[in-house]
Amino acid sequence: MLAKKLSNFEIVLASGSPRRHHFFSEMGLPFSIDVRPVEEIFPSHLSGSEITDFLSQKKASAFTDISENQIVITSDTIVWKDGRAIEKPKDEADARQMLSELSGAFHEVITSVCFTMHDLQKTVNETTKVWFGTLSEEEITHYITTYTPFDKAGSYGIQEWIGYIGVDAIEGSFFNVMGLPTRLVYKTLMELANH
Repeated sequence: MLAKKLSNFEIVLASGSPRRHHFFSEMGLPFSIDVRPVEEIFPSHLSGSEITDFLSQKKASAFTDISENQIVITSDTIVWKDGRAIEKPKDEADARQMLSELSGAFHEVITSVCFTMHDLQKTVNETTKVWFGTLSEEEITHYITTYTPFDKAGSYGIQEWIGYIGVDAIEGSFFNVMGLPTRLVYKTLMELANH
């Protein structure tokens, strides 16, 4: 249905994330992938969704040649806990530290999605609350060595083993925790199709 509405547009997904590629495919949206390198640093005064909004817009700024029928979609996800951003782990020790910090505690997963057209830019974001049960050292080690979650904010994928055994509760969009607030993306694209 949405694909029909967007038939006059070319959707460019500027993400290397296999999960985001999967979401767009499952939503029935034809898209091309074009990932342009951007240094993912942000001003220290930003917090929460200000960070992900800033980074998703920064990723969009790498596209200076958007044609009239294109919609470039850029996105950024962080884990937000105790007033600071937890991004992707640098190595195994970093991943272990992150998971130890999330164990037995509450955090938020924030994703921003930036839609950039020839004459318009719209940024939306979603926050999901996640509560983890207490994880043992053995469980953390098993997860890191078996699933190598180094490409994931907060060092975990809720759709993987750690989500099955570790997550007590979530409030908000499950798919947002996986990296894309699908309902919000669908709703925004429906609006842009009528632009």
